[in-house]
Amino acid sequence: MARRQLRFRRRRTSNRVLALTAILFVLALTIAPPVKHYFTQRAQISALKSQLSADNVALQKAREELLLWQDPEYIKSQARERLHFVLPGERQYIVTDDSTTDSNNGSTKIASALTDGQPWYARLIASISETGN
Repeated sequence: MARRQLRFRRRRTSNRVLALTAILFVLALTIAPPVKHYFTQRAQISALKSQLSADNVALQKAREELLLWQDPEYIKSQARERLHFVLPGERQYIVTDDSTTDSNNGSTKIASALTDGQPWYARLIASISETGN
């Protein structure tokens, strides 16, 4: 009889462990979605905070630029630089660089070898076959 009681206690212990495991499993299933939402919302809050700080920096730069544009001398300098305006009686000289190189002319060896009378698709096929060689 002592053996039967010992086996019965083992079953009771295993049943208790099984019940505790089931309760913990149900508890984990119950808690998991709110925890997931919590961490998702925390990530969104941190992203919004960083976006807010970046927007504040951009706003401060825009305010500084607005202060610059309220200065008449700055407006004159920008008109001279961007729009090439000059005051009456002044002469403006624009210096350009006339030196050209072979790479700046826009044509390649393949493009110069093709004839101009061909349709665009024939020129395309010829240029593809030339680049494959």
